[in-house]
Amino acid sequence: MSTITRREFLASTSLAAGAVALGGRFAMGEPAVAVAPIKPTSGTDVVTLGRTDIKTSVLGIGTGTRGGSEQRAMGEEAFVKLAREAFDRGIRYIDTADMYRMHPFVKTALKELPREELFIQTKTRAKDAEKTKADVERFRQELSIETLDTVLIHCMTKDQWPGDMRPVIDALLEAKQKGRVRAIGVSCHTLDALVDAADCPEMDVHLVRINHAGDKMDGPPADVAAQIARMQKKGRGVLGMKIYGEGSFKTREERLKSLKYVLGLGAVQAFTIGFSKIEHIDETLELIKEATA
Repeated sequence: MSTITRREFLASTSLAAGAVALGGRFAMGEPAVAVAPIKPTSGTDVVTLGRTDIKTSVLGIGTGTRGGSEQRAMGEEAFVKLAREAFDRGIRYIDTADMYRMHPFVKTALKELPREELFIQTKTRAKDAEKTKADVERFRQELSIETLDTVLIHCMTKDQWPGDMRPVIDALLEAKQKGRVRAIGVSCHTLDALVDAADCPEMDVHLVRINHAGDKMDGPPADVAAQIARMQKKGRGVLGMKIYGEGSFKTREERLKSLKYVLGLGAVQAFTIGFSKIEHIDETLELIKEATA
């Protein structure tokens, strides 16, 4: 039986992603599955995440810029105003995490917004089952949410992480079964971890760093895009982050180029940007329309 190294596997999936972009078929020994490319026309289009029943706007508010320090520096009142104005513009997605220390801000914002219309995502850094269960209960209280929309395993960096994190996965699956969580997923910070995420059948949702320049990403754009294509093919929800390279793209032209690239993949259903000013949201909504025209 022949074997394939991880390097060879990544190279082959990059080629497969290119084939998909050209209308070809995967050559990974798996039967091709017809998956319609995602073609939003605006940042406020409502999409469904993979095979879940979770709906969200294409554009979302991130609360983790530089570990959440940028959003915390806004102060709670300014953040709540930002969230309210974003909602008024049609944005229905807020991404947060335990490590960002933004749960209190999000909770206050939710008091002024219709919970049933929003997609709220958070993340745990737990490494064992008991801590995971405790985190889920604490998150429900801190956010004042009876059923959390998605809870992600935060920031995986090692290959074979699904085996190491099996107790966490099982605890999240239990929370899902009990109706405390609607869907579970993972965010990754290396390409090896991203490959194993795509291979992990328990994952409903993936949060992936993606932009045209490879800035603050898990690998070259083509390699990351290949894994995104695999995730979409398996019916997973694919969410993007670092679309603007966490503020690295200083010009409107650079930001537009990144949006055209990400939206052009046809596999990223929604994405967040760590906004701190409403004018930044307005510009991004305009750029998405331009990128998809």
